[in-house]
Amino acid sequence: MNTAFFYHQDCTLHDMGSGHPESPARIEAIRERLEHAGMLGEMQQFQPNEADRKYITNVHPDLYVKQLEEMDPGKGRVMVDPDTALMKDSIHAAYLAAGAAVEATDAVMSGQVDTAFCAVRPPGHHAERSKTMGFCFFNNIAIAARHAMDFHNLERVAIIDFDVHQGNGTIDIFQDDPRVLVCSSFEYPLYPYSHFNVDRPNIINSPLEAYSKGLQFRRTVERDWFARLQDHKPQLILISAGFDAHKDDPLAHLELEEKDYRWVTNMVMDVARMYSRGRVVSMLEGGYNLKALAASVEAHLTAFLEK
Repeated sequence: MNTAFFYHQDCTLHDMGSGHPESPARIEAIRERLEHAGMLGEMQQFQPNEADRKYITNVHPDLYVKQLEEMDPGKGRVMVDPDTALMKDSIHAAYLAAGAAVEATDAVMSGQVDTAFCAVRPPGHHAERSKTMGFCFFNNIAIAARHAMDFHNLERVAIIDFDVHQGNGTIDIFQDDPRVLVCSSFEYPLYPYSHFNVDRPNIINSPLEAYSKGLQFRRTVERDWFARLQDHKPQLILISAGFDAHKDDPLAHLELEEKDYRWVTNMVMDVARMYSRGRVVSMLEGGYNLKALAASVEAHLTAFLEK
C-alpha cells in the first residue's frame, strides 16, 4: 500500500507544561522510532499547512473557534478546562493538526496515496462541538469526516476509535448524522464519563473492563463492529488512533500490546478493501508512555504498509 506520513515540527511548540502527559515528545518519539525502523523512507512524507478556518467551523461553532483564537496567554498558559492548557503556539498547532486531517483526506480521496497517518498534536477526539476536553481543542477526525462528505461528496464514512478513552467529542458531533458510523472501544468506567448511554444506530460503544487483555479486545471488536461496518459499507474509514490502551500506558488499565494494534488495523484494512477501495486516514490521539506509543504506531503502520 502507498502510505502518507503527515508531520509538522511546529506541532511540538504546543507545550502544556513539565509533567503533562500530552507532551511534544510524543510525536518526536514516533518519528524517531519510524526513522530507526526504516519505515519513514517507505512512506510519502507531507508537511501540513494550517487548515482553512472554514473546515474547522464546519464542525465547531464560529463563536467557539473565535473565543479560542482570542485567548491571550501572554508568555504563560491559560487553562481552558481542567486538563487542557493553551499557550501562545497552541492554536497554531491545533490549526496544523486540523490541516493534516483535511490534507490527508484529500490525498487519499484523490488516489495520491491509499492510506495516511497523521503524527500531529494536539489530539482531537474529546473536543465536542462547543467544548474543549481532554487535551483537545478541535476535533480533527470530525473535521476529516465532514470534509470527506462536504467536499468529496461521500455518503457513508466510518470512524474507528480504539483509544482507551471514549471518543465523546466525535459522538457528540455525529450522533444525529446517520452518514457517519462511530465505533469506539474504551475502558469503562473511565474518563470522560459521558455519552456512554447514547442510543443511536450509528454509535457503537464498546466498553472494556479494567485489565482487559488483547483477547477480550479482539472478541469485542469482532462482536460489535465487524457486522455493523459491513452493513454501513463505508466509502472512507477514519481512525482515531489512540495507543493508551497499551499495558504500559500510565493513564489507564487495559493491557493491549503492539500485536493487538496491528490486528485491529488489519481488520480495518480488510473492511476498507471491501468497501472503500482501501482508503484509510489515521489521526494520532492518545498514548503517553513514549516507548509503548512509538512501538504501537510502528505496529499500526506495518499493517498499512503490508496491505
